[in-house]
Order: sequence, then structure tokens, then C-alpha cells
Amino acid sequence: MPDYGHDLLFGTVLVPAAGHSADAVALARVADRSGLDLVSVPDHPYRPDLLDAWTVLAVIAASTTRVRVFPNVANLPLRPPAMLARTAAGLDLLSDGRVELGLGAGSYWEAIAADGGPRRSPGEALRATREAIEVIRGLWTSDRHVHIDGKHYGLDGAAPGPAPAHPIGIWVGAVGPRMLKLVGETADGWLPSAPHVPPDRLAAGHRIVDESAASAGRAPAAVRRLYNLSPGPGGFPRGAPDAWPEQLAALALEHGTSAFLLPVQQPALIQVFAEEVAPATRELVAAGRGRTADLPDPQNRPPARIRAADATSGDLLSVRPTPDPGVRRSTERLWDESTRPTGPPADPGRRYPHREQEPARNLVAAHDQLRADLDRLGEVVREVLADTRDPGGARSEIQKLSLRQNIWTLGAYCASYCRVTTLHHTREDQDLFPYLRDSDPRLGPVLDRLTEEHHAIQGVIERIDRELVAFAGDESGRDGLRAAMDLLTDTLLSHLAYEESELIEPMARFGTGW
Repeated sequence: MPDYGHDLLFGTVLVPAAGHSADAVALARVADRSGLDLVSVPDHPYRPDLLDAWTVLAVIAASTTRVRVFPNVANLPLRPPAMLARTAAGLDLLSDGRVELGLGAGSYWEAIAADGGPRRSPGEALRATREAIEVIRGLWTSDRHVHIDGKHYGLDGAAPGPAPAHPIGIWVGAVGPRMLKLVGETADGWLPSAPHVPPDRLAAGHRIVDESAASAGRAPAAVRRLYNLSPGPGGFPRGAPDAWPEQLAALALEHGTSAFLLPVQQPALIQVFAEEVAPATRELVAAGRGRTADLPDPQNRPPARIRAADATSGDLLSVRPTPDPGVRRSTERLWDESTRPTGPPADPGRRYPHREQEPARNLVAAHDQLRADLDRLGEVVREVLADTRDPGGARSEIQKLSLRQNIWTLGAYCASYCRVTTLHHTREDQDLFPYLRDSDPRLGPVLDRLTEEHHAIQGVIERIDRELVAFAGDESGRDGLRAAMDLLTDTLLSHLAYEESELIEPMARFGTGW
């Protein structure tokens, strides 16, 4: 497939979790400062655990100065196209031309129908998307009242406007051949996602888009090719971030992909993507345009460091685990610490360049925050026991700690062990441990044990919640609450120390896989 010659764009996909309402905006600011081009948020209006996409995009646009923002992708069945057109145009005007429009025909039809939306067949969704694009463009560009007679969407003399500050791109998330044909005929971009359209299926999709564009009298290059990435085991790109530039460059040169969107929850990864992956990819593409034949397939390319340096010229591993305090407040034990397995010994001659140690540093920093949260939780419980704080308020602190457990192991990356963890964290929670297991199977027993301890700790958090409920109704339950807090302190501090002692070196050696 050709390289369409588009400028390369790099951006993020940020999940606007209702339980962490400020996080997406804070991450967007990091993306803006770091030099990324795009910030997107998914649009699932039927999910109460997510904030409204357009509300978040508006706040992000007001909080940044250069990134372009867009829904990834707007849920058409629950977003009437006339309202989409005016919303996007209005935000584009307010942000000085920094809005694009990702558009999706719809999925999760049961959830859509539960929220009052239509349940459409594939053919109906295709026709509705075509009509929606016509409605949106009509309201953006017409200089007279707009009349569109559609089966699903139409306009009966609607007044046009407001016109956006710049020509907003309509980027369609399409998978099937009929929707891809529509993309080529009328859309400004194709926005597939790696889990649904892996790299080995991109060529077939591009071919349909190109042929339909040519049949419609359009140049194939009129359709930008974007890609939602999905790093991690079985995803794309593969390996640690320093292995990504060659894979992304191959997609740009061999398939014409020119925009890469990375799902991310950590500011450090945004900075690596913006400051290391993006420049390295741009450099490879600039060097490779016009001589693409010597690039290997992106999925089979051997890892290559962003900075070409001999591993032996790096540093010794400087990240150190926080020791277990060794003090136990509770007589209860959830596990026998003497049975904990250990991983393979580290190579004493191995060197770790400073940047390779970043995942391990992030792990310790995340745990330090968890320890601080634990101290605060202990203070809250002590206040409750002293009758100086309302038990309901303390439960909110426990909920906050439970929700934040996704950073206990740098995003958790294990099976969801908290009933209030939002669904969009599940993939992240399951990535790190499988990635490390694939990287070094000898870590398997350690990873199994850590997973078991995660579940046990979550049980203690839920026990504290139950004890608070009991204490709120009967103050005779204070002993149970104190015992549960002592047990959580013992188990969590012990677990964090064990996890750091076993994972710091492998994370410095292999990275996180995302």
C-alpha cells in the first residue's frame, strides 16, 4: 500500500472516569506541554462510570493551548447529527480551530437501546452514518436553509451554522467492507483500532478505501489513515516503547498510516510517547520516504532502542525497594510470608540505562502514594473510633483508596480485584503480569503469588467497608473496625515491599509492555 505523504500526528486516548474526574484533564495538559498533536476521549453515553465525552473535551480544550481534541468516536445512535455538528463547530470556534470529529456507527446495541437509542442492523447503521455525514456537512457549509430527506436523519429547512473555525475532519471508525467503502466515498479519515483491525488486516481495509475513493472521483490521499494503538501482549505495537518507532514507521511507509493514538493512564508514558517515540518515528519516516522496500514487517521487527547505545554503557540499577517495616499490628495472618516464591537472580553484570529504569521508579512512586493513602486511611479510622468523624465520610475515603488501587502495581495489570474498579481499567489491570510472564516465564510463581495477594488485600478493604457499616449502626463494632484496619496495614505494607523486591529488576529489564 502507498505512503500517502501525510504529516505524522501523535496523540492519546484518555478515559474520562467519573471516579477520577480530574485525571483526563490533567493528562491532557501533560500531552499539550509534551508536544503531542491530538487528545481524544471515548464516547460511551450509556456508561455512568464515564463522564460525558463532549463535556470533557470542552474542559480539555479550555485547559490546553495547542492539542487538537476529538471524540474517539462519537456515538451516533445517541448523538443526533445536527447536534453533533453544532457542538463540534461551537467548540472549534471557542478553541481556535482545535476540534476534529471521530464518528462511529454504533455498537453495544443493548446498552444504546436501554438509553432510549435505536437498535440498528448493520445495513441500517451504514445508511444512518451516510445520512449523518450529509447532515453534519450541510450544517457546516451551506449558505441557505438545509433540506435533507433521510430515512434515519434529515433536515427540514434547518438554519445552517455555526460554521467551524477550520474544516473539521470527519474520521470514521469502520471495520466492515461496506463501511470502509463509505469512508472512501465521503469521510476525511479512517480510524480503526488495533484490537479490531490488527496490522495484518490494514492493507485490505486501505485497498477498499482507496478503490471506493477513486470510484467517487476522490484521491485516496484525501482520506487520512489513523490508528488507535493497543500495546501489550498480543497487541500493537509490541514490546517496550523503545521498540515502537520502527513499527510505527513501517505502518506509515507501507500502509500510509499517519496518526497514532495511544491509550494511556500515566503521565510518564505520555512524555515518552511525545518526546521519544514520536521524534524517532518521524525521523525514520523522513529518512524512509521514497525507499520503503527495505523496511521489515512492523509485527516481526526486532526491537531497537530509541537511543542507539550499547547496553553496557548504561547505569547500574539504582531503584531500590522500600523495605517491609517488619512490625505487625494484627495477630491475624492472610498468608505465610515464608512461602513466597522469588524470581530468578539478576545478572550482576547487567547495565540499565537511566530511561530503562523509569518503569521501576514509577512502581515505587505509585506504591509510595499507596502508603500515604494508607496512612490517611488510618487517620480517618482513628478519628471515627474517637467519634470525631462521621462514618459515612470515612467510607468515601475507603472507596477512593479502592478506586486508586489501579496504581498499586503501576496500573495494577492484573485481574480486577475491586468491585468499584471501572470497566475501562480492566485491560490495563491484566497487561503487566502477562507481559512479564511472556518475557520471562521463570517469573510465573511470583506473579501468581502477587495476584493471590491482590485478591486477599481487596477482601480486607471490603471488610473495612463492612465494619464501617456495622459501626455506623452500632458503636460496639469499633473493635472489629480497629482489627480490620490493623490487618490491612500489615498485609498491604508487606505486599508492597514484596512486590517491589521481585518486580523492580524485571520491569527495568523488560519495561511494562505498554
